Amino acid sequence: MSSKITKIKDAIRKRFGDDFQLEDNLEINETLFRILTRSSCRDFKHEQVSNALLNIICAAAFSSPSKSDLQQRDIIIVNSKDKIANIARLIPGQPWIKNVPTLVVFCGNNRRQRLLHEWTNVPFENDHLDSFFNAATDAAIALSTFVVAAEAQGLGCCPISAIRNEATELAKLLSLPNHVFPFAGLALGYPQESSKISKRLPLQVTCHYDQYTENDIKQDIEDYDSLRSNVNEYSSQRLVEKFGTSQNYGWCEDKIRQYSEPERSNFGQYIRSIGFCLD
Repeated sequence: MSSKITKIKDAIRKRFGDDFQLEDNLEINETLFRILTRSSCRDFKHEQVSNALLNIICAAAFSSPSKSDLQQRDIIIVNSKDKIANIARLIPGQPWIKNVPTLVVFCGNNRRQRLLHEWTNVPFENDHLDSFFNAATDAAIALSTFVVAAEAQGLGCCPISAIRNEATELAKLLSLPNHVFPFAGLALGYPQESSKISKRLPLQVTCHYDQYTENDIKQDIEDYDSLRSNVNEYSSQRLVEKFGTSQNYGWCEDKIRQYSEPERSNFGQYIRSIGFCLD
């Protein structure tokens, strides 16, 4: 077995706990290996990422697929320390954000499409949920591609969905017009050190052929939870005042606690307030 195939098998085992059977003549490139071994970074060097490199990474992100070539995604690069600090204040509980060298905000943008209709006096006949959904999907694809491109250049990244906690205030800070909304943030910079790989659910739970199945899903998730707890131990527990302290706190309990209370319940109201119809 080639050393490259061995590296891929080791990477998959560390991530998923699975022992794949791979053909020895399978062609595997370095990009695939980087994706399989990536990890989120929250501790960065003070070194700033150059705007020239950021522009190239943005170009790579915007080279990704876009629904019907509508290109409904924008990137806002925040280098200003004051503005990063103001954004961090909107996200209590994550103080590390104020120290990131660059904060990138990915936005869904349905505004440009509507402007085309306004300029040509052609009615916009798709004012419904799909308009929002398409723009959000475009932003998600751009974010994912940006991460791959940035990490290929030795940068560290960590997506931040919590920027939507205070979407209205963030929109004011970034001067977002109607029909442009924050989708997610991304902390970006040169990592201080390698981060630990987060284990993922086994592929028999999340990867399906020909039809969706849930065979043995409860047991598979319990096994995953136990395996992950040995490798990715949580440094703190959510909502201790409500649930107490657990001796076997793992992924399942963390996610249950996270969604046992309302989170971003006003986001739909914000999206409607900037002109979207969600019917």
